[in-house]
Amino acid sequence: MTAQLIDGIALSKQLRTDVARRAAALTARGHQPGLAVVLVGDNPASEVYVRNKIKACEENGFHSVYDRHPADLSEAELLARVDALNRDPNVHGILVQLPLPPQIDSHKVIESISPEKDVDGFHIANAGALMTGQPLFRPCTPYGIMKMFEAYDVPLAGANAVVIGRSNIVGKPMAMLLVNAGATVTICNSKTRNMGAITRAADIVVAATGQVNLLTADMVKPGTTVIDVGMNRNEAGKLCGDVDFAGVKEVAGLITPVPGGVGPMTITMLLVNTIEAAERAAGAA
Repeated sequence: MTAQLIDGIALSKQLRTDVARRAAALTARGHQPGLAVVLVGDNPASEVYVRNKIKACEENGFHSVYDRHPADLSEAELLARVDALNRDPNVHGILVQLPLPPQIDSHKVIESISPEKDVDGFHIANAGALMTGQPLFRPCTPYGIMKMFEAYDVPLAGANAVVIGRSNIVGKPMAMLLVNAGATVTICNSKTRNMGAITRAADIVVAATGQVNLLTADMVKPGTTVIDVGMNRNEAGKLCGDVDFAGVKEVAGLITPVPGGVGPMTITMLLVNTIEAAERAAGAA
């Protein structure tokens, strides 16, 4: 049995068509959706991510602000810039690209973003709201994965789901979204004993650790849905995820490739969160 591929590129295009339609409707009413992306320093990976986000805005009818600063920017200066964006009525979403230079407290910066513009879903108010099942914004990567489950008719209610990784960006919010959907969820981490015994009992496995070949074929039962969030390079320099794709695809029922799986969905859900923010602002106006 060879697993069916979950095509993140195709699903992403489908969702972006709807986003562009909604953006055009808002713009026609005088409320063009706007996203501000703040980059501090010259981290090459961050520069690529930011360029892709700005490009996605331009392609889908959004107003974008590329707010770039040198690596020696002070924390106070960055907080002042975020405050200005909070007060800008043309900006509906604010994203501060992580990681930030060591002189800046990332937590303090994220908490300075207005919860109504926190389209990454990282603010403590939004994280807490997710815990109660009433999030204003869902973090983009887990939100994109939920859209994948929906598009491929993956049953969540009553399913045994395992999330490998406990980050605030993916692991924890992913687990909470699955809990809210009625799944029975286990979170594994680097200290988990006999992880294979846990994953072999799962109907769904989400791997999000940044460790090459963490999940192998012998750790997955036949027919499992496997979501690979990892973005790594193997010894040959080739892009790969956390899952041994060649082996696991012969056992799983559904699987995401790397690249072309979860990655395209993350930026798409950023656009979805931003359009939702703009629609709320337009409604309030």
